[in-house]
Amino acid sequence: MSKIPTLFIGHGSPYNLFEQNDFTKSLHDFGKTLFQQHHPEAIVIISAHWMANGTYITASDHPKMVYDYYNFPQRFYEYVYPAKGSSLLANKIAKFLPDVIKTTTEWGIDHAATIVLQNLIPSGEIPVIELSLDINQPPQFHFELGQQLSKLREENILFIGSGNLIHTFREMKYNMESEPFKWAMELDAIQKNAINKMDLSSLFNYEKMSLNKRGFQTYEHYIPLLYVLGMKGDQEEIAYIYEGLQHGSISHRSLVVQ
Repeated sequence: MSKIPTLFIGHGSPYNLFEQNDFTKSLHDFGKTLFQQHHPEAIVIISAHWMANGTYITASDHPKMVYDYYNFPQRFYEYVYPAKGSSLLANKIAKFLPDVIKTTTEWGIDHAATIVLQNLIPSGEIPVIELSLDINQPPQFHFELGQQLSKLREENILFIGSGNLIHTFREMKYNMESEPFKWAMELDAIQKNAINKMDLSSLFNYEKMSLNKRGFQTYEHYIPLLYVLGMKGDQEEIAYIYEGLQHGSISHRSLVVQ
């Protein structure tokens, strides 16, 4: 049975909710093509911004906005993505892996989701569910959970991992369109090579990857990639939706598995 594609999107700054730039345009263009070809029953966002002691899935029919950013202009706190949820589908997904996934109504739609959704499908017509990252688990757990969840792609559920493959506040530039740091471009190339080769040893041992300690302070933005790569079938290929950096060091490398 054919599977709907799965995506990893490097979401970046909340300014991408409103900015028109090469990255947001690439998502807009890709989204038009994607949703002409596919009509998902639901979108599940694997969010770098929802870290928990366990794996949880949102089960509200009317998910709340989570404004998980600080000191931004007022319009950022007035923005609402017109998301609807699906408690029915959330419970179905939880029952698929009852020993691993639990439902909750305590979380909603954070900016790892809204940046992606605003640019891919601004209408909000498809129900949105979020999946948390269990901060207690090793890399292989997240990859293997992606493998298990991939079966649900056959039921027309679109999984999107939302994070960033370089994410640091120690070395970044104020201007979004600044020229990238040389080290960030080198790390981006190392990561691309590991992804293209499906070099699981390097991808699981990301803390040892050359330059990675410079590219991250914490690794929650990297982990959603592992879910998406875990969902890759033997006959499926990886293609890049966007390749580039903002603020000199924030990777927006985004890909589709299909």
